[in-house]
Amino acid sequence: MFEPAIAPSASLLGLLQRGRGDGTLHALAAERLDALAALEECVTTDPRRDWQVENRSLYYARLFMELEAPLQGLEAHLFDAWDELDPRESRTGLTLAVLGRLAGYGRRDALQLLRRYAAEGGNWAWALDELAVRDSDEGLRGLADAVLARFPEGSEGDAELRAAVRDAYEPRPWHLWAATHPRVAAATERAPFELWQRQMSRPHTPEWSTEAVLTWADADAEPLPGAGADGAALADRPDGRAVLRRGAAAARLLGAVASPADLPVLRLAARSGPPGARCAALRYLAEVDDPEVPGLMELAADDLHEAVADFALDTLGRMRGEGILVHARVWASRIEGGRLAEAAARLLACAGGPEDAPLVVAALHREVSNSGPDGESLFALVEGVGRLQAGQAVAVLRHIYAETVCSQLRLGAARGLAVVDPYFATGAAVECLWDCEEATRELAARHVRTSGNVRVLDRLRRLAADPGEEAEVHAAVRGRLSAG
Repeated sequence: MFEPAIAPSASLLGLLQRGRGDGTLHALAAERLDALAALEECVTTDPRRDWQVENRSLYYARLFMELEAPLQGLEAHLFDAWDELDPRESRTGLTLAVLGRLAGYGRRDALQLLRRYAAEGGNWAWALDELAVRDSDEGLRGLADAVLARFPEGSEGDAELRAAVRDAYEPRPWHLWAATHPRVAAATERAPFELWQRQMSRPHTPEWSTEAVLTWADADAEPLPGAGADGAALADRPDGRAVLRRGAAAARLLGAVASPADLPVLRLAARSGPPGARCAALRYLAEVDDPEVPGLMELAADDLHEAVADFALDTLGRMRGEGILVHARVWASRIEGGRLAEAAARLLACAGGPEDAPLVVAALHREVSNSGPDGESLFALVEGVGRLQAGQAVAVLRHIYAETVCSQLRLGAARGLAVVDPYFATGAAVECLWDCEEATRELAARHVRTSGNVRVLDRLRRLAADPGEEAEVHAAVRGRLSAG
């Protein structure tokens, strides 16, 4: 499967793909067939950059209801040949989530389609989770035979069944079936024990010392006990992403075993040790605010081992001491820029003072110029200009708000505009009432100007009466309506 192509932000498809409020408004004003085609394209070809974080299901389901859209296109997508060839949840997850929302709004055809897919489809577990919170007991019981037929009799099938029960997001169907199906009852009883058994299967605790932890940070071995979730998954070679994870785990262990007498060893490791030990020592020294950290940080940020440089810059972003902020201001003001300068600007965005606003705004402009409105580094900078109340960032925030394909980043831009843009309450806040992100709608409800705007008041009343809306949005909307 290919990544979806994102249409220009001024087009109907581009607005809907981004989840912007204007997408709904334009769709309702467009030719119905054009609106239905764009909507179906979004639901069947998930446009989100991160489908696990960004919200779209309620946004698209509401438009399905407004347009009285049929479900034939969604049905064809779910039961396409790709359903067997592409097992990724991301292929059908958004479609199933939209159907779940539609079922919650009373669309019987959506409920029936979810039931059929739960019985026959590849991503049946997601469909079952959607039904678990919306279907009746009778409807769920009717699916038992079809779902259980996926798990053949025998030890292997029973193990798969226990895994399915254990991993279910919504356990309601399994609890219902356990009353009449002994295999499900046995699986529901066994699954918690297997989880406990895995948690208890730890290797013997070794003799801990600073040297031992530094050695372990680069060892091809199972993690030490107490390394935490990050270290627990590392049994591969200590390079790339594994260095970042294992170095972080080793740094936590150093917090338990290192003493002031170990500082010379740790400084040496942070300066010239192997990748894992270097990362672990640098993170530990940063956490104890060692005076040599700024120099070590400069060395690591320029290291040829990319994982070490990434880890150093990530560690810099976690620091908050006034001493490191002094160095960050120097780094961020470097004319030649570079990764250290950009990381320093992000640190100032998170922890700097009002005097740092020009440096943060300059870094935000550079990042948008170099990487466009969707760069990963934009999140901290966008949040920072709002926190620092940097009025000179209004134009670039408006650009990010309009152009980004990431609805979470648009939320950050909206939050910044709410602070620095004097026209937010009568401009972007109105559109945000239709946004796909609940936090963006809540922000708009708290800031939008209601006096004399019939459309805004009508939208607030609709949100207040919408049973599918989130509780936080309901509270914000009702607060504005009751305040007059």
